[in-house]
Amino acid sequence: MQDLRISLVQGDTRWHDPMGNREHYAALLAPLAGTADLVILPETFTSGFSNDAIFRAEGMDGPTVAWMREQARLLGAAVTGSVQLRVGEEVFNRLLWVMPDGELRHYDKRHLFRYGGEHERYAAGRERLCVELKGWRINPQICYDLRFPVFCRNRYDVERAGQMDFDLQIFVANWPSARAHAWRTLARARAIENLCYVAVVNRVGVDGNGLHYAGDSAVIDFLGQPQVEIREREQVVTTVVSAQALADHRARFPAMLDADGFALA
Repeated sequence: MQDLRISLVQGDTRWHDPMGNREHYAALLAPLAGTADLVILPETFTSGFSNDAIFRAEGMDGPTVAWMREQARLLGAAVTGSVQLRVGEEVFNRLLWVMPDGELRHYDKRHLFRYGGEHERYAAGRERLCVELKGWRINPQICYDLRFPVFCRNRYDVERAGQMDFDLQIFVANWPSARAHAWRTLARARAIENLCYVAVVNRVGVDGNGLHYAGDSAVIDFLGQPQVEIREREQVVTTVVSAQALADHRARFPAMLDADGFALA
């Protein structure tokens, strides 16, 4: 593992305006060329978190997937964020993970936000995703998943012999400020219990439903301490996470060796 440069893109997403959002986020991303290894966008960054956006959901051959491939190429970095994508008769809240060479993987949101009616229109994913970047194993998830520690759990000697499943966990979100305390608390809990870094990226502003977003995007270390944290304004911040510091912590405090075994259903 090498140290990893992570850029958090905390933007004010335009409501139901995919083209406008692609242009807006492209401008925010442009200064990152050559300075980041991983660039993280918010959840549903082309539309905002909207059940009505399902009617304009793109396919995997649509303009947003092509845009993400182009951004990854221009930046020389992995780029990730979620959008509504149609596959056959179903629409998923799908996180896209795109590498500079165009390689694309995805994760479909497993826990749909019942309180907001997401489960009534969108299809749920099942499988957890882990990807690799500069020797790091990374587990990307979406918003409401943060509340479900079993699905988020970092296991030892399961996916990798003698090692943990992942080293960095990501959550992209549209998490309203009314529940900001839960957002901050749960992100820190995931980092502590999983002995890993956690990067959380939320949006700011007010959406078309009148919901306010305070941001609070952050990179949190394995002790639950924010390495960087963005408050309530549109901002792009880059920080470097240390592979050696993570390895030293796991060697010094090997709680994973005492964890309960289980399998995800």
